[in-house]
Formats: sequence, C-alpha cells, structure tokens
Amino acid sequence: MFPPLVLVGYALVTNVCAPNAILGCEHWMTSVKEVLVSPSLGLAHPVWIERLPWLCQGCTIRGADADLYDFGFFSGRSSLESVQDNWSTLMGATGATSVVHGRQVHGTVIRAHETASAGLHMFPDCDGHVTASVGVLLAVTTADCVPIFLVDADRRAIALLHAGWRGAAAGILEHGLLALREQSGSFPADLLMHLGPAICGDCYEVGAEVFKALALPIPLRPRPINLREILTEQAAKAGIPLANITVSEHCTRCTESDLFSHRGGDRGRQVSYIGLRP
Repeated sequence: MFPPLVLVGYALVTNVCAPNAILGCEHWMTSVKEVLVSPSLGLAHPVWIERLPWLCQGCTIRGADADLYDFGFFSGRSSLESVQDNWSTLMGATGATSVVHGRQVHGTVIRAHETASAGLHMFPDCDGHVTASVGVLLAVTTADCVPIFLVDADRRAIALLHAGWRGAAAGILEHGLLALREQSGSFPADLLMHLGPAICGDCYEVGAEVFKALALPIPLRPRPINLREILTEQAAKAGIPLANITVSEHCTRCTESDLFSHRGGDRGRQVSYIGLRP
C-alpha cells in the first residue's frame, strides 16, 4: 500500500571520530563513519544514535541490482511505482507518517514546515527544509552532492539541505542557518552539523567554472575539490563551532559503501532524512 503522495504545485508525471586535517586551510574536520542500521533505514551517525535518541536520522543505501532502493522521482532510473514503493518502505521503517521532500534545483530555497498531514509531500524547486515539529520527516536525495544535517539540540529544531557546488556557491548553508533562526531562534553557535555521504575530494574533479563560482584560484586544467571541506569552512565562518561539525567518511564513488554515484554512472538516488521522534 503506497503512502498518499501530495505533489505541491505539480502534476503527477509517470513518463568513532578522529580529526583529519582539511587540505589547504587551517581548520580541522572530524570524520565519522556512519553505521548500517538496517537495509531499509541505511546508514546513521553513530554518535547521534547514542546522544540524540529523540532524533530519527540516516542515509539509505543502494541495495541489490535486482531490487534497487532508489528514491529518485526525477532521475529516470527507476519506475514511479518502484520509487514510491521505496518511499513507503522508508516511512514504515522510520515510523514517519509525514515526509517532506522537493524537486531539487541546486538553488537556495528553504521550506519551513510547522505541521504536515499524512503522506509524502513534494514541493517544487527547493533544496532544503527546516522544522521544529515532531513527526515531520525531512528528506533530500543525493547521488554525489552533500546532504547537510543541522540540529539545535536545545530547541529541538532541525534542518536538512542539499548542496552541490552551485548550492555551495550560492549560499545554501547560509540560507539554511537563516531559516532555522527565523523559525526557532537558533544561533549557529548552538548547532550541530553533519555532512553526510557524498563524493570525496579525490573523486570530484571540476573545471574552471566551478573554481570561479566558489571564489577559488582558477587552475589551468580540471582539478579535484573537496566540497565538504568548503562547506566546513563556510560553517565555521558562519559561527558553527568546529567541535560541533562532523563529516562522513563515506564517498559515494570510491568507498565500498553501497551508494549511488552520478559520477560513477548511476542515475539512482539515495535519500538522507532527519526528523524529531514523538
């Protein structure tokens, strides 16, 4: 039985931690290797499992070729029925009755969710979500981009952002911090941030356009960049304590983590999710 799918503005179309020096800067990143909770729930931050038991959080895995756990409504990898069935499985595994997601466009639009009715709610053209409401599961899909988890443990407020290089250059993180401040009064100094499974710096080779957009020295030929390093620097400059920032050890392309990778030639999508338990 599929969960009710609510398309907001759409017509339905069927067609542990150890410090690692950040290369090239003076900051440090704390790495975390998420642990596999179950095939349906995927990977989860082990420290948050222990210290934040009221938090539902994780990132799904790819699954077997014969039965891919693909969450990409817009990627064209799997049938609509299969994708919707996978969302239903995740909702059942997490116990969530309300999930919010959006068509991600590498922009900076953040949706604030006070409440949500039962079902999977799809919003047009947004790359982030914030809430302080129990029972609303926030979700973003990725295949190399960075899922950014933000948690205010004191105010029980959370955000989840989707960051590719365009989003990082446009300030998706800053917009997410502002949205949390406006909704819940959260300050960067009070936040925990985790940068989830994404492509690593060794695997992410880009051209001059990307270096220019990120205000980095432009190389003569394509070179790799570490997007999670850049986001860590942005977070630190915004006021999030470095001690509160963790970075996933999983690379979507080069580690044996059972994850989709666009650079690796796969159009499927895993979903990162976070919500407040009752």
